Amino acid sequence: MSVLLEIKNLKKHFPIHGGLFNRVVSQLKAVDDVSFVLEKGKTMGLVGESGCGKSTLGRAVLRLHEPTDGTVILDGTDITKLEPKALVDARRDMQIIFQDPYASLSPRRTIQQTLLEPLETHKIGTAESRQQKIEELLDIVGLRKHVLHRYPHEFSGGQRQRIGIARALTLEPKFIVADEAVSALDVSVQSQVLNLISNLQKTLGISFLFISHDLAVVQHISDDVGVMYLGRLVEKATATSLYTEPRHPYTKALLSAIPTPDPTIKNQRQILKGDVPSPLNPPSGCTFRTRCPEAMDICAVKAPVQVEVGSKDEPHWVACHLFELPK
Repeated sequence: MSVLLEIKNLKKHFPIHGGLFNRVVSQLKAVDDVSFVLEKGKTMGLVGESGCGKSTLGRAVLRLHEPTDGTVILDGTDITKLEPKALVDARRDMQIIFQDPYASLSPRRTIQQTLLEPLETHKIGTAESRQQKIEELLDIVGLRKHVLHRYPHEFSGGQRQRIGIARALTLEPKFIVADEAVSALDVSVQSQVLNLISNLQKTLGISFLFISHDLAVVQHISDDVGVMYLGRLVEKATATSLYTEPRHPYTKALLSAIPTPDPTIKNQRQILKGDVPSPLNPPSGCTFRTRCPEAMDICAVKAPVQVEVGSKDEPHWVACHLFELPK
């Protein structure tokens, strides 16, 4: 196994200010002690309900949000310890595809200016080679070079997201965070963009952290899948293992909500009781216990640890007291 990215005990807490002197009165634990590894040329899907910390995790990995604690090791380099100048250089190896293709492109810049900016910032190549590079990138994402002098408002959502992907590929990165990259697109356009990302991975060997709330999309594109709840990773497995044999009650509820194209097949939907707790005041012990149909007394007093429940060929981890081995 050739590991490209290793996340160790990553945390991102946002201070909450209040009171007469605007002091820190609380902490919002958006990402709380997350660890995982990503192999070279692989895609890890990250799923969970809105507000569970998926996007914050992706941004913390890239240091778009400064991590509160933990380490992010990309190809042997600890990103969290880099000084500003070294971090700028490291950003050549890690990029992001933003969720909103309408807001992620500057309306005042032509597509040519947008795509040339990373090459000019890092002083890569000559003016002629840069121009050739961005024309090749447009061809890779299925656009013609005559669009270079147009502005973002002249494109559809799918075309803008292709431009966003081209921008992310400009510096030939090793790792890309795709943050809800297809959620704002029509279903037909989603499939085109997903196939494009899959083909790019095969031809260029790029590793992806694919963040989405759509479990069907994640199953289509991911090698491994992590499930997040209130800032914590509650289950991680290969896509095959997770979708065929989910272990955590939260994962089972999420998968039961996936619509089936065959109307004759009736899924037994698992409805979670209650609302998602506030990350400002999460439940004690297991944060999922207030909605869990299998909650036990121990869930209220002790946070579960990750337990290996898979095999060597199909690794599978779950953080749930139901699977903790007796001491």
